[in-house]
Amino acid sequence: MDQQQPFNPAGTGGTGGTIVTASDVTSLALSSLKSFSKRHKVISTSYLYGLTTLLLLALLGGGSKLTLDQRRNYNEIMNTIDLQAEYSAASSYNAAYANYYHSKGWISCDAHCQHYKKISERRKAEWDAIKAEGNARMSDAKSVAGLFSEVGVGEVTDSFWGYFASGKQFAKRQSMWDAMFMGFRSMGRDESMAEYMLKMLMQVLINFSMGLIMALIIFIFGLWNIIQTYQPSPLTALFFFVTAACAAFAFVSTYLFALYGAAAGGVYGLVKMAETNGRIEGGPGGRRNIRGGRVDRSGGYQRQGAWGDQRNARAHYQ
Repeated sequence: MDQQQPFNPAGTGGTGGTIVTASDVTSLALSSLKSFSKRHKVISTSYLYGLTTLLLLALLGGGSKLTLDQRRNYNEIMNTIDLQAEYSAASSYNAAYANYYHSKGWISCDAHCQHYKKISERRKAEWDAIKAEGNARMSDAKSVAGLFSEVGVGEVTDSFWGYFASGKQFAKRQSMWDAMFMGFRSMGRDESMAEYMLKMLMQVLINFSMGLIMALIIFIFGLWNIIQTYQPSPLTALFFFVTAACAAFAFVSTYLFALYGAAAGGVYGLVKMAETNGRIEGGPGGRRNIRGGRVDRSGGYQRQGAWGDQRNARAHYQ
């Protein structure tokens, strides 16, 4: 006597399927995280140190407040910077360079062109000298405020947010183009909407990872130049650089973890909904037999004969 196999809602064809629950996914994620932390202790320590720094910044605020003397000295030095002279020098250089650019040929520069070229180079040297003097005075003012003051921390924070916004903008713009071109390819390959959405989700995650990681790298490379303008001691500069770099790394990593977690949770929820719908439709009360004709919800099906007559027939396994 043949034994009927129990119905498998997932349609795997076996005697049963392994049901993955949310607790299993959480346990797998935690075990993977512990294993990664043990193998890469430097990365894990940097992440925890950066996360602690972010929490302290959120609780204590961005840097120490300037005293009255510090603020007065800072403003006095900043007011000595001649912004009008720098603006005039920049305008003179732009006008001289425009004359030089319009006087030169494709691959040659005659005597008339050389004359404007020398004027452009002289104006450029004057502008660079005025900028160097202004930057030196600004550096003196920053040294009065201090690297860990609200001025120093605020400048570094603004620099990070600028690069972070640029990274997100790159990811959004790239994802828009990917959505368009992947849509064209999907229509040519006759792919389903689910396949297109899954591929697009993976591409968006890749774009955000690339954009934010590149933004982090550029920020770290430019961080040392900002630190040098405050004229700190070598140990103070090194400590601030490591702290700021770890904080930026922790923030970008946490943002990407949250992004990947939200995507994985959304996909997991859709899969569980599909499985639930499959069980409902494939349950004892919802099984329908379709073979050679229309559906008969009573357990049989309508078969259409050669002369157009219809007759009820039972399924071959009943």
